Amino acid sequence: MAITTMTNTFLQRLIGAAALDSTIYEEVEGDRSATGQALIVIVLSNLAAGVGARGLGGTTLLNAAFFAMVALMAWGAWALLALQIGSRLLPESRTSVDMGELLRTTGFAATPGILRVFGILPGVTIPVFVITAVWMLAAMVVAVRQALDYRSTARAIAVCVIGWILAIALAVGIGLFWTPAVS
Repeated sequence: MAITTMTNTFLQRLIGAAALDSTIYEEVEGDRSATGQALIVIVLSNLAAGVGARGLGGTTLLNAAFFAMVALMAWGAWALLALQIGSRLLPESRTSVDMGELLRTTGFAATPGILRVFGILPGVTIPVFVITAVWMLAAMVVAVRQALDYRSTARAIAVCVIGWILAIALAVGIGLFWTPAVS
């Protein structure tokens, strides 16, 4: 008798990813058809960053779009840095690297970033962005651990923190040099 496995719906995957459920990340890692879903999560998370940034006051629609683009570039840099650091600098003996698997899992790790949309509410913008950033870091640790087949969570933390610091530096650099004027 054949055994069939049920895959979770997109909403169940979002909830599981936000809950840091490693089985969801493992499911997404192996499901090539989840690449589109991961892309949707990334786009929603970065659009939410742009909308939420309007809560800082004086942020125009152009600035919000710019903020969303910087957030997207920072996520991309973070994912690529995690791939390079995790596979070249800190691999384990059983580390297996597949760009698609890493992009799917790290894409779903952006799920908490969707909540950045609530940053549009005056007075809560900074707390919303801080909380979601830390939450996304935790999700990224789970995603990297699953995608790179790490046994050690400490190694996944090291990969993510190093990548996070470098990605934030990139985002700040882009923001300092190419930000549109605030009106």
